[in-house]
Amino acid sequence: MAETPEAQEATMAKWMGWFGAIGGSVTDMGNPFGASTAVGAGSTSNMTGYTIVSADSLDAAAALAADCPVLADGGSVEVYEAHEM
Repeated sequence: MAETPEAQEATMAKWMGWFGAIGGSVTDMGNPFGASTAVGAGSTSNMTGYTIVSADSLDAAAALAADCPVLADGGSVEVYEAHEM
């Protein structure tokens, strides 16, 4: 998380620019995650938030994520396909 109001504003501008660039593909802009815990075997994934996009394929969704602002800070993006039930 950016420490100063100016840095927070710059970070938000990057996110809004990315959301604007991928446009109508954004289904849910998402939210950051807080603390987490694992139940059962394994550990938490260290994810820091989520965004939901609509794409024709997993590869197309990954292409949308290619410019996600979290990548510029050394983070990573995990892309999952959601199945309707």
